[in-house]
Amino acid sequence: MNVVATTVSLNVADIPAASRFFTTHLGFRELVAAEGIVWLGRDDAAADIVLLPRPGGSLHREGPAEVTVSFAVRGIAAEQRRLLGEGVTITEPLRQEPWGEWVLRLTDPNGVVVQLVEWQPPAGA
Repeated sequence: MNVVATTVSLNVADIPAASRFFTTHLGFRELVAAEGIVWLGRDDAAADIVLLPRPGGSLHREGPAEVTVSFAVRGIAAEQRRLLGEGVTITEPLRQEPWGEWVLRLTDPNGVVVQLVEWQPPAGA
C-alpha cells in the first residue's frame, strides 16, 4: 500500500462554524465549498479535513462529535499564546505528559476536540 494523502472527514452540525474555526485559528483554507461539504487543506503535512453534515435519524447520537483531531507542531507554547490572543477557548491548557509530550486542547464550535502536541523527551531520556 502506498498512501499518498490523508483526509479526516468530520460530520458536524454547523459546517460554516467549523470552517471558520479551522481557517481562522488553525491555518486551513477552503479548497472546496459546495452545498453540504467543505474541504479544508494546508500546504504542510497536515491531513485535509472534509466537513460534512451530521446524518440525521434515531441511530445517530446528538451532541458534540466524539473525535479528536491531533496535530504535531513546533513551538506549542507560542501557539497557545497566539490562540489565546485570538480569543480561542482553550479547553485543556498546555501541560507536559510524563512521557515527554506537551499537549494543548481546544474545541471547535461543534464539539470536535483539536489537540496540539509537541514531543520533548523527559529529562534524562
